[in-house]
Amino acid sequence: MERVNISTGAKWEDIVGYSRAVKIGNIIEVTGTVATDGSGEIVGKNDVYIQTKFIIIKVEKVLEQLGAKLSDVIRTRIFTTDISKWEEIGKAHGEFFGQIKPCTTMVEVSALIGKDYLVEIEFSAVVG
Repeated sequence: MERVNISTGAKWEDIVGYSRAVKIGNIIEVTGTVATDGSGEIVGKNDVYIQTKFIIIKVEKVLEQLGAKLSDVIRTRIFTTDISKWEEIGKAHGEFFGQIKPCTTMVEVSALIGKDYLVEIEFSAVVG
């Protein structure tokens, strides 16, 4: 099966040695994604709702490059540095996935890759 790697130019991709997304056959895995824009700036500093929405929109574009859409997502894994904000994160997630209803997990972690990141999300999708 053909393997397709998608990179978005995040500074960590080359340092750590990973891709934003990998597609093999009809399976797509999207690595943990934070709210960093194309110029490397944090989007939604101090706002988990904005960060969550930005991440999902960012990943939607990656999925489109691989011939997929959000409705192909079967699982999300949400990591947050403050689980007390779960309702704000859940609200943003629900705006995109309320009808799709993928499996999901939300857990609190002590830190993410940078101190101003509040949310990181992984996605799994199956196309077709």
